[in-house]
Amino acid sequence: MRSLSVVIPLYNEERRLAEGFAGVAALRARVGFPVEVVWVDDGSGDDTLHALKLAVEAGDLLLAEPHRGKGGAVRAGVARTTGDRVLLVDVDWSVPAAEVEALLAVDADLVVATREGRGARRVGEPAWRHWTGRAFNHLVQRAVLPGLEDTQCGCKLLAGPLARDLFGRMRLDGWAFDVELLALARARGCSIREVAVEWRYGADTRVRPLRDGVAMAREVWWVRRNVAAGEYR
Repeated sequence: MRSLSVVIPLYNEERRLAEGFAGVAALRARVGFPVEVVWVDDGSGDDTLHALKLAVEAGDLLLAEPHRGKGGAVRAGVARTTGDRVLLVDVDWSVPAAEVEALLAVDADLVVATREGRGARRVGEPAWRHWTGRAFNHLVQRAVLPGLEDTQCGCKLLAGPLARDLFGRMRLDGWAFDVELLALARARGCSIREVAVEWRYGADTRVRPLRDGVAMAREVWWVRRNVAAGEYR
């Protein structure tokens, strides 16, 4: 691998930007190749965009997008990447840079950080948050993606050309965009590997369990219909 692109979506993240920059610095200190960072502001209503304009390093890219949702922000960011591989992460680096190294060592088209299974560790997560996540995964496995234990972890690594192709075909703007990504990759015969990681819960999460949960369930069934209709082949 000669280069890596990192896509970081943001929505009203002014308070967590310091974590974002610290995570980028930690990753760059660990790898021996160029790291391109694409920061994508998803129409924030606070001072996120202004703060980014003052702090983004030369050579990195800052996109100011209208508010569509995390899926739309990530899609816009991936379209502007140039790296041999593309890493998707959350601004708080809930999967730390040290854990990302394990993903970089895996030879697969798409590598998914998983918070489930042997070797995985969840730090600081409330029990209710864990069980709502497991309930959603049960739905996802039954409806679309059997065998994948954690589709929603924000840390994923893809081959660069594949990432740009897949995201160019995707349509979901909401939280369940990960399900569409993985369904599309599986339908096209891509190799997918899950890697157990340490994951740190952030209390300042943007996910609203009740309202967003209903929307995500609807999106999962939309993906299921597309799979059944052969739309992802």
